[in-house]
Amino acid sequence: MGEGEVISASTHYLAPSKDGGDVWSAEAASAGRRGTQKIVSAGEAAAPERVADLLAVDQGAPVVARRRIMYLDGEPCELTDTYYPVEIARGTGLAGTAKIRGGAVRLLAELGHVGIRAREDVVARMPSESERVELSLQADEPVLELTRLTLDAHDRPIQADVMVMPPRGQKLRYEIRIG
Repeated sequence: MGEGEVISASTHYLAPSKDGGDVWSAEAASAGRRGTQKIVSAGEAAAPERVADLLAVDQGAPVVARRRIMYLDGEPCELTDTYYPVEIARGTGLAGTAKIRGGAVRLLAELGHVGIRAREDVVARMPSESERVELSLQADEPVLELTRLTLDAHDRPIQADVMVMPPRGQKLRYEIRIG
């Protein structure tokens, strides 16, 4: 691992943590860093077109959305928007701004929604003005956008994440098991 680099392995975020702790904080701590997060907003919202496609709902249909800013050593390093079908998340901790003990994946499992497959797409692009400001980026600095769709055993979407992060200091790790 390079100096200051945090390796983010998506597989850690797809199953409840064994100790019920915060996966992001543990991942950062493993690199000798401090990972924290701030929940900016949560609640029902109209599904944007892309999210509607991912969650297989009509554009503008209600979904539960959570917006977070992730921090590494006190500096903003990622904007994360997470969306859930309203029939799964309405009235649960997923719709509130309080931290969820053990994380959203644990709560989803307790609600009977276990992800068994995830699909991720990563693109590089220039940030919007608000993303540039929230992430304290230079005017010419690009971002990586990682979109993750988590599906249950019946191939039903249970969670969609859109994460925006500067590429500096990032290393995304994918472990693939065949057979």
